[in-house]
Amino acid sequence: MPLDQLDHYTIRTTKLEETRDFFVDVLGLVDGDRPPFDFPGNWLYLGDRPVVHLVGIDENDKSGLVGYLGDIDLEDLKGGGAVDHLAFRCTDIDDIKQRLTSHGIKWRERTVPILDLFQIFIEEPNEITVELNFYEYN
Repeated sequence: MPLDQLDHYTIRTTKLEETRDFFVDVLGLVDGDRPPFDFPGNWLYLGDRPVVHLVGIDENDKSGLVGYLGDIDLEDLKGGGAVDHLAFRCTDIDDIKQRLTSHGIKWRERTVPILDLFQIFIEEPNEITVELNFYEYN
């Protein structure tokens, strides 16, 4: 099976510091290393894994995120609407691409800066973004 494990989930928020403080101070996650993205955020770790990714949104200028994560109405960032995507760790790029192709599913590819990480993004039937992560793909 090409899916290995749940990797992380991402929250988009206009309350970056407050959200970070909740997960760190209340739940005990650790604010740790994060690639040098062009937008604010935090990666919060459980042990050695960043399991919650926070993406900060400037209410006055959200344009920096549109090209990376897509556009969203700030009014939709409440409840489940703040969860941007779910991610799985995967092991077989060719198998996943064959499965997507055979089901007629379009995807977007990206490589994360400074990490040996290749990603495929798809939309499931409810328009929830699913991120498929392939570490050490080279």
